[in-house]
Amino acid sequence: MPALPDSRLAPRAFLRALYDAAVQRALPGQVLAAHLPPPPHGRTVVVGAGKAGGAMAAALDAAWPAEAPLSGLVVTRYEHVPPAYRARGGRIEVVEAAHPVPDAAGRAAAARIATLVQGLGPDDLVLALVSGGGSALLSLPAPGLTLEDKQAVNRALLLSGASIVEMNCVRKHLSAIKGGRLAALAAPARVCSLLISDVPGDDPGVIASGPTVPDATSCADALAICRRYAIELPPAARAGLESGAFETPKPGDPRFAGHAVELIATPQQSLEAAAALAREAGVEAHVLSDEIEGESREVGKVHAALARAVARRGHPFAKPCVLLSGGETTVTVRTKGGRGGRAGEFLLGCALALQGEPGVHVLAADTDGIDGVESNAGAIVTPDTLARAAAAGLKPAERLDRHDSFPLFEALGDLVVTGPSYTNVNDFRALLIV
Repeated sequence: MPALPDSRLAPRAFLRALYDAAVQRALPGQVLAAHLPPPPHGRTVVVGAGKAGGAMAAALDAAWPAEAPLSGLVVTRYEHVPPAYRARGGRIEVVEAAHPVPDAAGRAAAARIATLVQGLGPDDLVLALVSGGGSALLSLPAPGLTLEDKQAVNRALLLSGASIVEMNCVRKHLSAIKGGRLAALAAPARVCSLLISDVPGDDPGVIASGPTVPDATSCADALAICRRYAIELPPAARAGLESGAFETPKPGDPRFAGHAVELIATPQQSLEAAAALAREAGVEAHVLSDEIEGESREVGKVHAALARAVARRGHPFAKPCVLLSGGETTVTVRTKGGRGGRAGEFLLGCALALQGEPGVHVLAADTDGIDGVESNAGAIVTPDTLARAAAAGLKPAERLDRHDSFPLFEALGDLVVTGPSYTNVNDFRALLIV
């Protein structure tokens, strides 16, 4: 591991090094090859979707025997194809589409992927490369629905404050390819799913809305979620859910017999990698949880309360230490037009609750390198964040109410900008108390 800067003298660099270690642990090039099955007697077809899709395709192409046939198609987010693979190409085609709201390119890619897996036999193998973001990128509307229908529901879900589990329950029931339907189309071929988890609990049925695994949720569940969050459904979507016509394949379905599911990178593994690096530098690290959910600003307040207890009373942990957490928080958008994502919202809530607590520095960022739809992965809060904001005429509380964290942290020079990381194990938060 690289040498860390002294946490007392360079907290920003220290926290950034922890974030980088977390991302490094989840890079497909580091972890994918160990999970590959042997080549089959028949064909090997690669399909996939997600923000890590391009890097997963590149890692698979490099690790798969040169003499073994390999072909397929993977869809990833715009600008998320590793430059080296984009330049040289390979045996697996990688196309790009929109995230978090699906577009026509994603629909076209999903239709091609559905066609690729059909007509295979029992000696053939489908390698499914699945990572976070696949729900939007692999968008093939259920019969009777249009892409515009899917876009409208997706936008409403993103603004509603629904959890990722709830959002993906609705998404899979309005899809012709998610919720296990992709694997069902591939029968009788064997399917091996290689997953990078971006969801609390690492449920394969939630990651990218589970295109290759059976679905335990129901149309009734999807309807209940839409009622809970006042999601307006297009008439065809409501009819399909109410009639059960959009029901997904369930556990026990024989079409999934013999299939394999491999989690090749998870949020917990990335948090543990960051913790190991901190301890190597002589700073005790405590992983709070990799499954934290809830409203981002409220989660920020809770983290701030814990950091204050450590800073003031040495309880429940002694300082110096770093507190680490992951998961996927939510933002219920009440005022449109703000610029910022979950990490920025968490940090503003945390900064306001800390009120300049001495010795507490915080980094929050998304491991895919993009916080929401802005150019940053996240940002950093320091003991003087509120004072510097006041001196610049910025009002953090008002910014938080407008969901407008990005301009504030940009003005303070506190953004964490990494560019696409080519992986995705979701939220990363580190609170350093010295």
